[in-house]
Amino acid sequence: MQQSLPRGFGTRNLPALLAAGGECARLGPSGQGAEMSETFGELELREWSDAAVARAYARDFAQASQMCVPGLVAATGAETRRATDVLDLCCGHGNVSEGLVAAGASVTSADFSPAMLDLARARVPQATFVQADAMDLPFDAGRFDAVTIGFGLPHVPDPPKVMAECARVPKPGGRIAYTVWHGAEKTSALATVFKAIAEHGDPDIALPPGPGATDYAQPDIAFPALGAAGFTECQLTTIPSAWTADDPAAPFRFFIEGTARGGYLLRNQPPDAARAIKAEVEAWTHATCGNGPPWTIPIPAALISATRV
Repeated sequence: MQQSLPRGFGTRNLPALLAAGGECARLGPSGQGAEMSETFGELELREWSDAAVARAYARDFAQASQMCVPGLVAATGAETRRATDVLDLCCGHGNVSEGLVAAGASVTSADFSPAMLDLARARVPQATFVQADAMDLPFDAGRFDAVTIGFGLPHVPDPPKVMAECARVPKPGGRIAYTVWHGAEKTSALATVFKAIAEHGDPDIALPPGPGATDYAQPDIAFPALGAAGFTECQLTTIPSAWTADDPAAPFRFFIEGTARGGYLLRNQPPDAARAIKAEVEAWTHATCGNGPPWTIPIPAALISATRV
């Protein structure tokens, strides 16, 4: 089942965007005409450095991302000892690092958010932690056997630059494995929330230009970018990740409390708009997710992996 949604999830010019097949060319997450002094990278760093946002993501939203950890670990080869020294980039609260350590890997965990690194250090004391810019990594070429990125790629201003760094730091034959949430091509709470924002949100509330939130879940975007960076043998697997919740409006709460771009858009809505967005999300859960409580709420993910040439 597909859901109509503008690429990048902006709220301006919705009729034209939807009429164009739900895509917004390369406008990124904001709509046309947004005037902002803050860049996309600055907004992401500010939001994810908020300890309350980081804790809410780890408490609620990560119930779904946790379901992707076994696939990421397996894709690196850590379980078979093919990869023994792994960089977990954009490590967040450390759930992927934890899985890699459990598989026997030596793990270096990097993130730009001090708040997330605090959570990760407490969760995985066996890992080595570095605050770092994913587009300019402080590691020597050929240092690692593999690189993982659990949902971090859409949060950087220039994903191809991240891919180039991810091709520089592993040895030849090393692996990359990353996850990104699927968008409107799948039945997804993510697509539902941003569609509700687009339909009911204040059109003057927009994000600064940046990458689309689900661009790199699409093989026609991801595979050429990986190839240009120096990877081959690209593969995509869909993981049927989901939340289990007693509240049919849980996706609204998970996004407003525990995400950066979605949280920014939702937290700044006028009260009437926020209520309308929440009501649409709740109605979607009742219509799509069966009888509850509890409800199993889908938010599927793309797991993409490749091998360094």
